[in-house]
Parts: sequence; C-alpha cells; structure tokens
Amino acid sequence: MMARRDRLLGPAYRLFYEEPVQFVLGEGVWLFDSAGDRYLDAYNNVACVGHSHPHVVEAIARQAAVLNTHTRYLHETILDYAERLLATFPAEIGHVMFTCTGSEANDLALRVARTCTGGTGVVVTETAYHGVTIALAELSPSLGLPDPTAPHVRLVPAPRPAGDKTGEIFAGHIRAAFEDMARSGIRPAALLVDTIFSSDGVFADPPGFLAAAVDTARAAGALFIADEVQPGFGRCGEGLWGFARHNLVPDMVTMGKPMGNGHPVAAMAARPALLKEFGARSRYFNTFGGNPVSAAAGIAVLDVIAQEGLIGHAKRTGTYLRARLSALRSRHSLIADVRGSGLFIGVELRHDDTPATRETTQLVNTLRERRVLISAAGPHGNVLKIRPPLVFGTEHADLLVDTLDQAMCDDG
Repeated sequence: MMARRDRLLGPAYRLFYEEPVQFVLGEGVWLFDSAGDRYLDAYNNVACVGHSHPHVVEAIARQAAVLNTHTRYLHETILDYAERLLATFPAEIGHVMFTCTGSEANDLALRVARTCTGGTGVVVTETAYHGVTIALAELSPSLGLPDPTAPHVRLVPAPRPAGDKTGEIFAGHIRAAFEDMARSGIRPAALLVDTIFSSDGVFADPPGFLAAAVDTARAAGALFIADEVQPGFGRCGEGLWGFARHNLVPDMVTMGKPMGNGHPVAAMAARPALLKEFGARSRYFNTFGGNPVSAAAGIAVLDVIAQEGLIGHAKRTGTYLRARLSALRSRHSLIADVRGSGLFIGVELRHDDTPATRETTQLVNTLRERRVLISAAGPHGNVLKIRPPLVFGTEHADLLVDTLDQAMCDDG
C-alpha cells in the first residue's frame, strides 16, 4: 500500500510513524486497524467529540439526503449555525464567513487585515503552523521549509514559561519585530498566533500573558488574528476558545479542524467594522464553504459539546492527566516539563539543557507499536504532543500514562 501511495500521490506527502498504520474504523477515542486491533487515540483533535459520533453522522446524512449547495442561495441552516457560533464569542465579534479549511480561514483573515490596515507585515512565532496556501506557507516555519525570506514576515520566539514575566518578555519580542518592520519601511498588518502555541511546543500559562503582546501589536497598527484551529472548541477546558484564557477580544478569529468533527468546515469570525471595510472594497465567495451539510455538521458538534458537557470534562480529565504525567518526573529524569490546558498537553523531554529529540521520536514510535497514538512538536521535536478527542476519560488517561511509563523504562 505504501508503494502504491507513493506511485499515485507522489513524494510530498508524509505519513506518521516509522511503521505507518492503516485505520479502517473509528469509535469514540479508539481507532481500529485492518487486522481489528484497537488503538487509543491521544492525538487527533479533528474528531473532537469522538470518532464517528452518531449525532454528527446522522446530521450530515440527513442534510445530504435533502440538499447541498452553496452560500449564494438562501438557506436557513447556515444562518442557524452562524447564530449559534457567534453566540459563543464576545459581543464585539459580530460576523462570520465560512470556508472549507483552516488554511482558507487564515488566508481570508490575512486578506481582511491587509485591506483594512493597508499593510503587509505579519508577525508569527518561530515554529508556527498556520496553513498550506502560498501566503500561509511563508508564515508556517514548522512545515520544515527554510526560514521565511519574504520581507513582510518576522519571526519571534515562542512564549516560554517565565512566571509573571512571560507576558512582558513575549510582548518585548513582538515590539522588536514591529520596530524592525518600521525600519525596513514595512507597514504592519497582523499578529497571527495559535493561542496555545501548539507547534512551538504547547505554551498556555500563565493565563492572560498574551494580552500584552496583543496591545503591543495594536499600538504598532496591526490587527490580532487568533488562530483557534487547534485550541478551539473547548479543548483548553475553559470556555470554547483558547483566547478566552487571556482576557482579550481578537480582531479576527479563525477556526477549522474540529469544527465538523472530521467534516471539512472552517470559518473566520471578525469585528463587523472590519468586514464592512473589506466588503466595500472586495468580494468573497467560496463554493463549498458554508454549504448546508457543513453547517449541519457544525451545529451537531456544538450540540454534543453542550449536551455532553465536554468543556468541563476536558478540564477535569486534563487536570488529572497532567497530574499523572507530572508524577512520572520522579521516575524519569528525561521529563523536563509538563504543561498545557484542558486536553492539550505538552511533555518536554530534555537531557539537562539539551533537547531529547531522538528519544522523543523513539517514544512516539514505541507508543504506536503499543497501540497508543501521540505525536511530537517544538522547534527540536522534543515535546510529546497530546490532544485526544474531548471524550477522553480518566481511564484512557491511565492507559496512556501507564503505557508511556513502561515505554520510557524499556527504551532506557
């Protein structure tokens, strides 16, 4: 199958794990391979309410059996979804525009920012990932490409924990980046960050640290785009959105991945004044963005999050999981830090001051062999990235931690 894939799809795609795995069925927090073996999914945030959730599946099938068209026709389902979605944001966020992917949502946000500011300069973190369009590849160093060479891009270090100084230090990096732009005659457009800094290695604390950086960006004339593609939809365990932990209101919010529990739906929400100016100068149309089936999937996901209390569940399970992972530090000196919020957790592995990149890769593959799925992040690839479906419970956390503990013992 791998040879067939290479022949048909070409060499640019990548597979997970040294020994790739084929899945044929998903259910809740479990994935099943072609031999019927069950794997604990502690990584896939796309299926945020669990793989193949029956309420979401039924909503998609019901709408697909009736009508699926685009947003140039009137349809109540997209309006119902827009109302439900906007009700989850601060009152200042008043409009939403639908796309198919998070990349499209971020691309649209960049268009709006450039139109409304007249600038082109964008600041992102050093290992950020924001999408795969040509504009966003320049803003996504984690893709493994050379550092952005476009003159309008500035990279800043991720906000590593520094206690009460975290926000001040990060804001200082933002200030320096925009000042460097000014010296180069580049007008600012946006500060774009994933609000849990996932690809940078998962940085969530202390709550509120991001506000100073946003104030700094706005003082420089830039807009703040909160990329919620990964932390959004209750994953952080404190409200639906990652930015809410920082007591601020973005200018624009982008979302995708978990929005349809695997169905391709995404969106960009914004302050109305921005879209009023953008709409006066430009038009936007997306054939599949906001189609009735996607809207039905999105409504169903919001239903499940509310009805099953998944935000509170993510907080409780995440707290339990972080405590169990932290307890492993007394057994394994390789574990330098355990951090995160809700069910988005990073476990940093180091030899004193040296990133344990090789060991991290080995652990990810050993866990896959033992049918537990996680991945790695960070500029050195030495942070275990854990972000399971939100239905992940304490019994699943125990299985994850016990398997990790044994794998670290066996791998030495």
